[in-house]
Amino acid sequence: MPIYLAVAQMLIAVALVAVVLLQVKGGGLGGIFGQPDGVYRTRRGIEKTLFRLTIVLAIVFVSLAMITVATS
Repeated sequence: MPIYLAVAQMLIAVALVAVVLLQVKGGGLGGIFGQPDGVYRTRRGIEKTLFRLTIVLAIVFVSLAMITVATS
């Protein structure tokens, strides 16, 4: 396995974890007290960018994993 593929996969994994942790989930403090999370919201601005970046990074990560397996 080429070392550059392993390094690239590790960097993509760290970036993917960071992007997932930056995303806002849940309804805030209202969920603690039983408030339903039934409000429909659209993703705007940075939320939309983070969501799309998560999808792209996941696809790149899986692609790199398949390439790594194929070359070893």
